[in-house]
Amino acid sequence: MNKRSFLNISIMLLLFLSVTTAQDNINFEFDYARYNYDSTASNLELYYSIGQNKLKVTEEDSKSIVKANLGVKITNKGTGELLVDKMYRVASPVSSVDSLRKKENLIGVLSFLLPQGTYYLELTAQDGVDTSVSKYLNEEVEIFPYTRQMMTLSDIEFASRIIQQSQNTESIFYKNTLEVVPNPVGVYGMTMPMLFYYAELYNLASDTTGGEFMLNTQVINSFGGKMFEKSKQISKKNNSIVDVGVVNTSRYPSGTYTLYLNLIYANENFGVSSQKRFFVVNPHIKDTLVAAKSNSDMITSEFAVMNEEDCEDLFNGIKHIASSSEIDQYESLNSLDSQREFLFKFFTSRDPNPASPTNEFKEEYFKRIKTVEAKFKTFTRKGIKTDRGRVYLSLGEPDEIEYHPNDYNSKPYEVWYYNSVEGGVYYVFGDLTGYSDYELLHSTKRGELRDDNWQRRISAN
Repeated sequence: MNKRSFLNISIMLLLFLSVTTAQDNINFEFDYARYNYDSTASNLELYYSIGQNKLKVTEEDSKSIVKANLGVKITNKGTGELLVDKMYRVASPVSSVDSLRKKENLIGVLSFLLPQGTYYLELTAQDGVDTSVSKYLNEEVEIFPYTRQMMTLSDIEFASRIIQQSQNTESIFYKNTLEVVPNPVGVYGMTMPMLFYYAELYNLASDTTGGEFMLNTQVINSFGGKMFEKSKQISKKNNSIVDVGVVNTSRYPSGTYTLYLNLIYANENFGVSSQKRFFVVNPHIKDTLVAAKSNSDMITSEFAVMNEEDCEDLFNGIKHIASSSEIDQYESLNSLDSQREFLFKFFTSRDPNPASPTNEFKEEYFKRIKTVEAKFKTFTRKGIKTDRGRVYLSLGEPDEIEYHPNDYNSKPYEVWYYNSVEGGVYYVFGDLTGYSDYELLHSTKRGELRDDNWQRRISAN
């Protein structure tokens, strides 16, 4: 295996027909995969997609361009050490207004060598012209050196295409004779039917039993149904090899799926596995078996009796945790039944333990909504539409709340602390009108309103 250079950072404009229409200020998604480097570190590749259709066009050197900033922070969770804190900038020419309408995305890859540990990743994408147009994403990831003592698999990278035996060795997506163009959004179907994937297999020669390896590939839907499967023998001739493949999703019904790579001994009940979830949008296709099961479960659930107002209220409650593609999908629905089905599937797809009779995620989120309506409802707004309600639904109960209902020369305000978010953040809410409608005045969390002089707004003088 060739080793990717440390901090190999580049950006390339590619035509990417996205199925999402962002409700965020900016279309931005990222994905990652971990690969072997040496006995002390692993190579973390970050793949990102920034939609240029939401970027402002500007003129430079008599050319129309769009610009984007990508901020990256990587913090060691155990020690608190900030290893990476950089802002990367890119400019891309815009041939015409039509090119923006086609939703061309800025697709890129960043590479980092990291020693063993747990890391907190923070990525912020900004419009290079108007930095107030931005989106913040974060993820916690564990880095571990791939042991040399037994066979193992890397993470799976999803791609929009893979060019084998590529001669374009200068491409930022070139590795191991392949040009792997990532798909950080992880959405396939009508506009991108072919799912390409890339993974690396390690330490194959370390096994001395003489048996053969089998690589089993499966696609499983959200109900546990098998959509695709194939198996092949893996030789031990080379200690490390690359596996690439393609899955045709053109006939898959819309929904959530998981790709599994299972590396197993041919004659033993033992192996290792790597898996990654992806999404399919094929509104013109229905799976009768899945639809029947889904409908059976749905009509016995609380969603079946929701009216239009109930659905709208619940949707407003989940917008804070839904993806931009999910928001777009819901807002395109034109019937009450389809809205009920969407909400049912939204929570079903997030069930941490589908085999259990209780959906713990749904129960917890419904509990949050109930709390928000009880505590933060005002004369004019439901709790889910207030600033405190939005934050509570997104982050849950604060670790600590400072109440200031009667400070001298100050309007009522509260300070909420979340100690485990971004290394510790806080929110300041103030009752500026005197009707218990607390507005967000200031927050240290990335992507939120920041006003270091917020005290002036609550002054009673």
